[in-house]
Amino acid sequence: MLPQSKNSISVFSIDGKKVREITLPKVFSLEVEPELIMRAVLSIQSAKKQPQGVKPFAGRGGSAEYRGTRDLPSMERGINVGRARLPRKKNERGLLAGDVAKVPQAVGGPKAHPPKVEAVRKEKINKKEKRKALQSAIASCALKELVEKRHKFDATELPIVVEDKFEEISKTKDVISAMKAIGVYSDVEYAKSKRKRRSGKGKKRGRKFKKKKSILIVTSKKAPVFKAARNLEGVEIVPVNELNAELLAPGGMPGRLTVWSESAVKGVEGK
Repeated sequence: MLPQSKNSISVFSIDGKKVREITLPKVFSLEVEPELIMRAVLSIQSAKKQPQGVKPFAGRGGSAEYRGTRDLPSMERGINVGRARLPRKKNERGLLAGDVAKVPQAVGGPKAHPPKVEAVRKEKINKKEKRKALQSAIASCALKELVEKRHKFDATELPIVVEDKFEEISKTKDVISAMKAIGVYSDVEYAKSKRKRRSGKGKKRGRKFKKKKSILIVTSKKAPVFKAARNLEGVEIVPVNELNAELLAPGGMPGRLTVWSESAVKGVEGK
């Protein structure tokens, strides 16, 4: 899947007017490879999984021992004495002698089949493949036919580039005005209409609502717009040096509606 080759793109002011044209980095004209993007996204998601497991010898400490030899005295052996053949604690001042231990059905015993700490849950990906996937995800943001499948917007050309003044906006109402001027705010409203209350126990676990991904804002650095836009439904903001395939292609689906600052577009050249 190849995007249309573009040599230049318009830069918009925060009022929605064309200010100038800049040369697009070559990365926006590369081939889009959905399978490679999906691999990179799965690798990023698997890396977030918290390793779970128990201490290998948890519940197996102590003096308990099963002695099944018949020629031992009845007080010492665990066979033919009218009780279950299980490891039992030795005489600890007579208080705990005979208590079962070291087996899953015993109080304080080990778990039967616990999660293994040595299990490998992370899906690895080669560095070159990961970089190629990021480049492919960036290129997908310039393909109108891909972006239209998952977003609603009025902008006529992609990628959408705004002047650096956009990074310095410190109020949410000003961000909304700028988004309306460049023709992307309709996607935020669409994401807001798609917000649904989750069914089941997930509501008790910090994820009360299902939310749709909306616009991704890419800046050259940490800027005031981070606080100004963070409460808009589905909107995410990231500096260009922290871009990854999952942000540009949520769920592994390429073609996210992305708003770039002019400096961020220049920062993409090294990707």
